Amino acid sequence: MPRRSQEDRSRTTRAALEEAGRRLFTERGFAATSAEELVTEAGVTRGALHHHYGDKRGLFLVVLEQIETELTEEIGSAIAAVDPDDVMGGMAVGLSLFLEMCQRPAMLRIALTDAPAVMGWQAWREFESQHGLGMIVGHLERVRDAGMLVDAPIPVLAQLLLSALTEASLIVAHAEDKDAARAEAQQSVLLLISGLLRT
Repeated sequence: MPRRSQEDRSRTTRAALEEAGRRLFTERGFAATSAEELVTEAGVTRGALHHHYGDKRGLFLVVLEQIETELTEEIGSAIAAVDPDDVMGGMAVGLSLFLEMCQRPAMLRIALTDAPAVMGWQAWREFESQHGLGMIVGHLERVRDAGMLVDAPIPVLAQLLLSALTEASLIVAHAEDKDAARAEAQQSVLLLISGLLRT
């Protein structure tokens, strides 16, 4: 019984810190958010932050992981709802949702703006590969199995498409007219993808 209570307390503490981290990192950014503000917002001690996450950066990485997991799951569900024979339709739905999600405050500030600086460029690229790359590889394999993909190495294609999607998200994120940038980015990426399909 005491052990269960301790596990419940730990779970509650982590949830409070992660919620506070997500809110403050989104509103103020990583650099402008102090560890003291995080624990005060969460209503826990400084020791709890260090015990569960090591430091502010550790908490940031957990919050980032949650955001990326949510993005992957939401896009995967949207694509799964499209007729599997409609390859371009599935790609268009996934791309549109991805670019829309990149305009959400948490995604924009935490995943696109602060993550490269906090993690370092190379580590951020590897992190993005772990999340988006698998989904892109899976989709390309389905297109290949349907006989619609040109002969090309899927791992390389997937990595290049991930880079294009990442760049498209940054274009939209930093554009003054985000709606126009999103439409242009979507059109451009779909044009790139169409070049991979057999006519």
